[in-house]
Formats: sequence, structure tokens, C-alpha cells
Amino acid sequence: MTPTTPPRLILLAPMEGVLDHSLRDVITRVGGIDRCVSEFIRVTDRLLPPRVFLRLMPELKSGSRTPAGVPVRAQLLGSDPAVLADNAARLAELGAEGVDLNFGCPAKTVNRHRGGAVLLDEPELVHAIVAAVRRAVPAGVPVSAKMRLGHRDDGLLLDNARAIAAGGAGELVVHGRTKVHGYKPPAYWDRIAAVREAVAGPALRVVANGEVWTVDDAQRCLAESGCDALMLGRGLVADPGLALALRGHTAPGWAQIAPMLPLYAELVRPRVAPRHRGGRLKQWINQLRRRHPEAQAIYDAVRTLHDADALEQVVRAMTAPQEPPAQEKARVSCDHAGFV
Repeated sequence: MTPTTPPRLILLAPMEGVLDHSLRDVITRVGGIDRCVSEFIRVTDRLLPPRVFLRLMPELKSGSRTPAGVPVRAQLLGSDPAVLADNAARLAELGAEGVDLNFGCPAKTVNRHRGGAVLLDEPELVHAIVAAVRRAVPAGVPVSAKMRLGHRDDGLLLDNARAIAAGGAGELVVHGRTKVHGYKPPAYWDRIAAVREAVAGPALRVVANGEVWTVDDAQRCLAESGCDALMLGRGLVADPGLALALRGHTAPGWAQIAPMLPLYAELVRPRVAPRHRGGRLKQWINQLRRRHPEAQAIYDAVRTLHDADALEQVVRAMTAPQEPPAQEKARVSCDHAGFV
């Protein structure tokens, strides 16, 4: 399906343990993405040293941009307004494109330590966090937030949205599920519409997120939510060309996607311990199967491999450009010589 109304803004979502610096680098090279958000940076009770921010978001060393030039906004996760504000100020000093606040992570460990979606039970605290961070960073540094519909249910949905708006955020991404829903379909895009109607305006853009895998999904999400902007996570991991397709361009096929796998392996190699490198690569191949059936053969070949070097060697071999048969090469040679 060709998009009839392309989104005005397409964001690449933060996905802990998936969309790290290396995969952001690779996917943004494909095109169509306006901005990324980093994996969450966990803040507890202290100001983090610069090396922690630079390790989790290396793009800070290059103007808060991926090598393809796509801006990356740093995401903070925590529950102490003052400490979050201090760390936001440090990110601004380090040149972060902006600061995003996590009110959406559904992970049990995160929620148990009073972070992510569990904070949606406390709209007053949500407001205090946003307001403290907004005060702590220069006016030219954007502050945004990402939330779910709620923790256990969506009873406080509009309270939280209004708290974020009143705190001074300029952008609010709403994932159309509660923490209890997790990632189980469907995403309730119509509930995002209620948020947009309550708080959207010149000072605050509302961005829809959740269960967008195809151009058709995106069109329905935009229609049901009333938003003009999307954040894509798993959909872009499974189909790196989705953002281009949403803009009406021809998306790359498997022949263009396959060489991205060894590139990703090379980028991961210096940053991830050998025992985890193979898992990162298998994780992405597994996601690609959803939109690219050709990835199945590679996944089957590496699924049981644990040695990262051996796994990467198989991936390189299976994604290398194929030489045409000798007979075909001869025919092509004659064609170029003008004999046919």
C-alpha cells in the first residue's frame, strides 16, 4: 500500500538491549528516519560521570548524530526529580540534541525499582520530574517524554498526559498499551486520540507508537490516533526500509538489507563482549524474519551457534553477493560487447 498521508515526523524508538548505538547506526543509513531516542540511561541517586553517557550514547561525540547524520535524543529513566534534573543538565553540557524521559518501560526489574511505567500511578511525580528537567536544561534543549496508556489500566491516562504537558515537555510519545498489556496486540490507537485531544497544541506534539509493522498499519494508526507523527520500534527493526516506504519511496529489498548484517556485526564487535556478540546478531536476524522471509535460512544456520566468530563467518558467507553462473557471465560479457 502506498501511503496517502505520510507522517510529518518518523522517530526510531528506544529499545533496551536491541536498538543500541550499532543498530541505530545501521538502520539510519537506510533513510527516512527524522530522529532517534537512545536506550534508557538509568539514573538512581547520583550524577553520572560523562563516560557513562558517552558509553551508552556514543553519538554525543559527534554532535548527537548518527554517522548518517540523524539526530539522537538521550533518554533518562528514574524517579528522583532533582537527580534526573542534574543528569539532564550534564547531558545538555555534553551536547545532547534533547532529553527524553521514560514513563513507559514495562520491565519488571525497572518497575520494581520505581522506574518506567510504574510511575504512571503517580501523575504528581510525573509532573515534578518533567518540570525539574525542563528547568535544568537551556531553553533551546528540547524535553520530551514517552509514556504508556497506564500502569495497570488507563484510568490515569489523561492525568499523566496533562502532567507532562504542564511540566513543559514539547513532545509526548504515547505507546498505545498499558504496562499490563506489554507488547500483546492490539495497540489501542484510539486512546492516543484522547490524549491528543486533551493536550496537543502548538507547544506539545503527540506522537503515536505501538504495533506499526506495515504502511497499512501506519495509515490506520494515524487515522485512529489523529496524530501526524509516528515512533517506530520493532517495525523498523524487522523492516529497516519501513520509514522510506511510509514516505512513498521504494523500500530496499532483501538484496540491500542482507549486507547490513555483516556491517552490524563489525560495529558490534568492539563494543560488546564476545559472549554477547552472537546473541545481538541472532536477535536482529530473528526480527528480520517477520518481514523478510529470506532471513529464515540464515536464522536456521546460526540459531544453535554460540561462538561469535563462527556465527559471523556464516552470516558473511550467506549474505555475500552471489556470482552469476559462468554461462550467465559469458552472456552478460557478450551483451556489453554489443554482440547480442
